[in-house]
Amino acid sequence: MVGYDPNSQCTSLSSVEIAAAGSASGLVTRALIGPFDVLKIRFQLQIEQLSSRNPQAKYYGIWQAICQIWVEEGPKAFWKGHVPAQLLSVCYGAVQFVSFEFLTKLAHDNTPYDARDFGVHFVCGGLSACAATVTVQPLDTLRTRLAAQGEPKIYRNLRHAVVNMYRREGPLTFYRGLNPTIIAIVPYAGLQFSLYNFLIRLYDWIVPDGGSKTGNVKSFVCGSCAGVISKTLTYPFDLFKKRLQVGGFEEARARFGQVRTYSGIMDCARQIVRDEGASGFFKGLSPSLLKAAFSTGFTFFWYELFCRLMHTLKETSSSKKEED
Repeated sequence: MVGYDPNSQCTSLSSVEIAAAGSASGLVTRALIGPFDVLKIRFQLQIEQLSSRNPQAKYYGIWQAICQIWVEEGPKAFWKGHVPAQLLSVCYGAVQFVSFEFLTKLAHDNTPYDARDFGVHFVCGGLSACAATVTVQPLDTLRTRLAAQGEPKIYRNLRHAVVNMYRREGPLTFYRGLNPTIIAIVPYAGLQFSLYNFLIRLYDWIVPDGGSKTGNVKSFVCGSCAGVISKTLTYPFDLFKKRLQVGGFEEARARFGQVRTYSGIMDCARQIVRDEGASGFFKGLSPSLLKAAFSTGFTFFWYELFCRLMHTLKETSSSKKEED
């Protein structure tokens, strides 16, 4: 069970083991959903309308974008920015799950609320994601820059990107887009965790005897549904973040179409409404929802799987010691 549960066998896991499970979950999940992330970023950064009727639009559909990227940049392009993305996922998973388990246990021990309540999971999920986001924001900015660039590349590799950005734009450039990220991540992650817990309980109510037999499937399905709902409700802030993260990087975006410079969240929102209309706030929603479904589903799936695996290994090790 994700979050503290006094009746769960996994309460015996230490913070280090929880961090390992979170990191492993993030690593495997990122490897599987990398192409969705590249597609989402390309759609979010395109100023032109996402329509085949617009001759200036470089991308206007998922399949068309896949074919276009494949022809122009090759199959490796779908994993552009994968190294910082993997570092991001590993660190993010560790910090988020350790914080979430700690906060839900703290709420259970020091408040009258049950650690499994919807509200407790919402607040603890939001706070844990906030801590993880501040920790990994520089990696997220690097991932966005590397995934957004076309050919020829502005940044040859991760090290070149770090040095180049630091020298040209200063250290604060690694935290571009942090404000909309924090604003979006609290309700997004809060909804992820609380909806996941709610859907798990609903699943157990509908299938009272099937939970133990289909635990892995249950985790994936409930996680996917929670991810889709959460992403839809908070999506515009994710778009703001991506637009702000590529500020000062306009030369690498020129061949993809129009570019814009934004001074902040409100300026970004105003320009999008003026130039792209209200629908501009939801550019890239389709690949983003696909990513959210697989990402959240796999994250909870792998996290619970690794937690159960480590618990089983600990139990086996303890049994052997007692026999000896």
